[in-house]
Amino acid sequence: MKRMTIASLSLSAVALVGLVMSEGYSDRAIIPVPGDVPTIGFGTTQGVKMGDKTTPQKALGRALKDVQKFEGAVKKCVTVPLHQYEYDAYIQLSYNIGENAFCGSTLVKKANAGDYSGACREILRWDKFKGKALPGLTKRRLEEYNQCMGGVQDASMGH
Repeated sequence: MKRMTIASLSLSAVALVGLVMSEGYSDRAIIPVPGDVPTIGFGTTQGVKMGDKTTPQKALGRALKDVQKFEGAVKKCVTVPLHQYEYDAYIQLSYNIGENAFCGSTLVKKANAGDYSGACREILRWDKFKGKALPGLTKRRLEEYNQCMGGVQDASMGH
């Protein structure tokens, strides 16, 4: 299977399910890690204040809207053709770290230079919060790396 132009790609359904499962769900605004920003639903942060509440339906709607924003960022920053699984992994990473961090990353520089495996390896570097590695984040990055390299989305799902 050959790589496709980035303009023709969109997040796969499997990747969307993986993304919301990785993010987890909260029906009220929480601080997921001490010192982080308030998060609600499936990892939404924009405009979230402590005390906010949501429903699964509203949270999924917000997650889909957020995904579109991050797809726009990835399509703006990555200029080379990608496999669907690479694209999905990039969207999942950008959803979690933010568009500015993603677009300014070494991952993007390597991808745009045609170093696809090097770009995937960069995903593994994003497992820290305030300089400290978090086991859950390390596990998530390993899953995203494996996906980026053409592997299974989430080994714990048994696929």
